Amino acid sequence: MSILSIQSHVAYGCAGNRAAVFPLQRLGFDVWPINTVQFSNHMGYGGWEGDVFPADHIARVFRGIEERGVLPECSAVLSGFLGDPDIGGIILEAARSVKKANPKALYCCDPVMGDYDRGATVHPGIPEFLRTRAVGTADIVTPNQFEAEILSGVEIRSVGDARRAADALHAEGPRLVLITSFKPDPSEEGSISLFLSGPGGPWVLTTPELPLHPPLVGAGDLTAALFLGHYLRTGDPRDALERMADTVFAVLERTVRDGYRELRLVQCQDRIADPGRRFPSVPA
Repeated sequence: MSILSIQSHVAYGCAGNRAAVFPLQRLGFDVWPINTVQFSNHMGYGGWEGDVFPADHIARVFRGIEERGVLPECSAVLSGFLGDPDIGGIILEAARSVKKANPKALYCCDPVMGDYDRGATVHPGIPEFLRTRAVGTADIVTPNQFEAEILSGVEIRSVGDARRAADALHAEGPRLVLITSFKPDPSEEGSISLFLSGPGGPWVLTTPELPLHPPLVGAGDLTAALFLGHYLRTGDPRDALERMADTVFAVLERTVRDGYRELRLVQCQDRIADPGRRFPSVPA
């Protein structure tokens, strides 16, 4: 199976496609990356070099893939950091083209906008695009709690709030809603959860909260990629949630232990390819 991944790219570190492509390859997927930006490093460092590619560049690269006649082989489109609102329209056109060629293909939208600790980190127009156009086109959305609130208009402070936010997003179109970095009780220390809503759900999965100082950029990109990959392999969202959570925790744990600021993907590649299920999900 092949996955078209349209995200950012950094030369140094692991964010965007650099956090998604290698893990998906270790799961056995042929990945076709299209980079929306090429930066020296992620923006969490406060300084970077490089460029945001114009929408026409993204469209031409996709057109070149399409002209190879390979879109029927594509099982999913994965999108992340956009860089520019105009790129969003090109991604939706690409997703429609892939689905026309392969009606079983899925579109997974990771609506990257920011987080509580950093606030919004995208250009004006991108939150509006994601809320009004991308969510309605996607089969799967993977916002963090901050992004889920922006997209749904629901303040999330409990599992019940998460259900209401997911229901609002389902009403726009997505079959699966995965809220990452979810804190059902903001005052509770030492644990962090993921909330998954879909057929047979919803479920909550909780892991220990690791000391990530500064926060690790790219963990959300890794989460979306692994969830999509495992879901494509099994068709079971709960299984995909548990396998993804095991790998992501293993990567974060190794990264913290090694004292690195960038995800230790290569060092955890065996755990990526063969995850356990240390953290069971429970009905929410």
